[in-house]
Amino acid sequence: MHNFDQNELQTYVSEGVITPFYKIRIQKLTELTFNDVMKRKNPYLFKAKNIQTAEELIRYILDAFLSSQEETIFGDLMEGLAIFACGKVFSGYKAEKGKFKSIDLIFKRDERAYMIGIKSGPNWGNSDQIGRMKTNFKAARKILRSEGEAGKIIAVNGCMYGKDNRPHKVDKKDEEKSYYKFCGQEFWELITEDKDFYQKIVIPIDKEAKKRDESFRNMYNAKINELTKNFSGTYLTEYGHINWEKIIDFVSKKN
Repeated sequence: MHNFDQNELQTYVSEGVITPFYKIRIQKLTELTFNDVMKRKNPYLFKAKNIQTAEELIRYILDAFLSSQEETIFGDLMEGLAIFACGKVFSGYKAEKGKFKSIDLIFKRDERAYMIGIKSGPNWGNSDQIGRMKTNFKAARKILRSEGEAGKIIAVNGCMYGKDNRPHKVDKKDEEKSYYKFCGQEFWELITEDKDFYQKIVIPIDKEAKKRDESFRNMYNAKINELTKNFSGTYLTEYGHINWEKIIDFVSKKN
């Protein structure tokens, strides 16, 4: 068994999480156009919030766009960290796509096989999505047994943050669909055997983010100015007010 030290964690977070995260953020920001921003969000919501100035509207839309993009991007990168860490400690490996649905990580610990579907947080899906995950857990159990796994197989919905005080999700109709939902500290401890790992992650994230945030902020501010200029030339009245009718037409009027 491998002890996952802080230097290894620092290196992986730098190269495998923060560097690609900021690279993708900057790329998304650079490629974003004025029309992309305008057509992506609900104009009635902006009006309901009584937004009065061009910069305020652009900043609100841009922040909402970046936030929706970044959660998915960062979640995927953190999933990579989880698989890497478990690989070091328990020789865990990434589940083969196409072969295993809803499964991201497979490893053995304490004579048990664990198959884990990784999500960012606990509130990730509706009842239909959870139902599909349970069905996929049952199918994955069958695959592992066909490949020679004779011991107990435990299905886990692992969430990188959050809590769940009733982790055992029992399916009374089909035990093969039962699973555990481990969130936050419990999830990271399960895959690394380190009860403090969930706290250790934030140290290199903080260090690396500080190195890269200034350049991103400069580009962000330039993009705000660029989009505000474009907006003002198209969607302000001659008196300097936002032309909501024109905005709604752009978003919703039929061709």
